[in-house]
Amino acid sequence: QVQLVESGGGLVQAGGSLRLSCAASGRTFSSYAMGWFRQAPGKEREFVAAISWNGGSTYYADSVKGRFTISRDNAKNTVYLQMNSLKPEDTAVYYCAAYRTYLSGSAYLNRREQYKNWGQGTQVTVSS
Repeated sequence: QVQLVESGGGLVQAGGSLRLSCAASGRTFSSYAMGWFRQAPGKEREFVAAISWNGGSTYYADSVKGRFTISRDNAKNTVYLQMNSLKPEDTAVYYCAAYRTYLSGSAYLNRREQYKNWGQGTQVTVSS
């Protein structure tokens, strides 16, 4: 099991940037693929980005491709989401999630049901 704590959310104007962090507990962080998901009011939780256990593969939702970057530092047990050129439609609660696997490939890592460990979420609000 791994416990996850997100930080870095806040209020930003359209076109601005934020960097989310997700700190994981435990000594097995490098055994997990990591994902970011988001949930806007009245909508289902949706995939945003994922990164394989060693950082060698990354995947993005079409809506954020070219604007968001996921990265990880296994020495610090932390995964990041750099969000640039933010839009009002990016407003949501952002969740970090962990999936214990050495698999890569978007067919595995963009599926919400694969992730068994979740953080509490951090609010991102983008004003127009």
